[in-house]
Amino acid sequence: MAAASFSFYFPTPPFLSPSLLLSLSSASCFSFDPSRSGVTRQATGTKSDKAYKVTESRNSALSDPPRGQDRVSCAEMADSVDTREASAPAEQTPHVAAPAQPHVVPSHYPPQEVEAEPHDPRYDDDTWSEESRASSLSSLRSSIRQYRKENGRRYHALSDGTYILPNDENKRQQTDLTHHLWRLTFDGKLCMCPKVMGAKAVLDIGTGTGIWAIDYGTESLSSQVVGVDLSPIQPGFVPPNCSFEVDDIEKDWTWSTKFDFIHIRHMNSAIADWERLLRQAYDNLEPGGYVEMTDNCFPLQCQDGTMDPKSPVAEWSTLLMEACDRMGRPVTVPALFKNLLLRAGFVDVVEAHRIWPLHDWPKNDHLKEIGRYSQESSLQGCEASALALFTRVLGWTRDETLVFCSGVRKDLHNRNIHAYWDIYCAFGRKPFDEPSSESEPESEQ
Repeated sequence: MAAASFSFYFPTPPFLSPSLLLSLSSASCFSFDPSRSGVTRQATGTKSDKAYKVTESRNSALSDPPRGQDRVSCAEMADSVDTREASAPAEQTPHVAAPAQPHVVPSHYPPQEVEAEPHDPRYDDDTWSEESRASSLSSLRSSIRQYRKENGRRYHALSDGTYILPNDENKRQQTDLTHHLWRLTFDGKLCMCPKVMGAKAVLDIGTGTGIWAIDYGTESLSSQVVGVDLSPIQPGFVPPNCSFEVDDIEKDWTWSTKFDFIHIRHMNSAIADWERLLRQAYDNLEPGGYVEMTDNCFPLQCQDGTMDPKSPVAEWSTLLMEACDRMGRPVTVPALFKNLLLRAGFVDVVEAHRIWPLHDWPKNDHLKEIGRYSQESSLQGCEASALALFTRVLGWTRDETLVFCSGVRKDLHNRNIHAYWDIYCAFGRKPFDEPSSESEPESEQ
């Protein structure tokens, strides 16, 4: 019997201003086959620092996970949100991978004398175990929902403090707006590498709201897409070939399935060791698979002298760079993407360079439109980018930061300041055989 096909309608997000709506379609629609299943992975680590599977599919119940693995569905995670303020990051337990197989004692070892606890009648039936499991799942949901609330913004709980951008509703709206900006920048494409369509198994690192992963899964129905992020802020209702996981990508990867496309976008300031990240990406790719990295690069640029180096918007860029450097998470890495890919062993490396004007000052119509969205994204993200860094790292107060950001927004409204971000996109392929010599990068103009 053929699987049924469903269509779902999503209205235009409320975060777009009326002027921006002129450039956006009023709705998006997708269809999918509910018979598809997602890519699975192994979960390891402690209860407070474990990867949790977030899935949603039609006519599927939460099945008993394998030993050492817990899964939490989107519907379960949406039951309650705990936004209690965390004054300090929770102490982390070292992330230790679980053994691949149970340890078996050789037969020549003498039997061990182990004293047991007294008989517990609660284990005489299945009721207690199910109740215990439900309680455990509730505890897991609660732990990753115990967000840090700080300076009026909300931040992730898993690996608390490692990522400096909030995950609240305002930031989620800006993330979805910026997704449209990325597509506009690259002529509507979701990526630039040959895996723009038809990848079998896709990993979206730093998926955020999941909007890129959902779009890719919608446009490539044969693909299985996994999005991973520190925050469980993705929608619960997604195409059946798309799933989300809450995990720290800077720790050891434990996927049992290899991917043929790994997508990394807007992770500037999120990664301390890019070389380690790419080594893990290389190891988790099938031969012939691609990895693609895309981001804006600091500092803010201006070619004609219209941006005073002492202006608030220029100082905003400089101070963000300084704070990120102190954290050991530099934001100048995108200019090095192609060389990082080559050092990691990728071949056929290609780099594309674009710009994001911070207003509609360019004469070129396409850049003018990009500038409008870039300006709006920066206006929405100015405070979000500065609050945690300025107060935690630079020692500013919340009020000092808000006053400063007010001056930055004033500059962002000034059409006579011809500032822009450099945008870098680089992708490379894992060779089918180990390369005999290092390949030279190509450049796309």
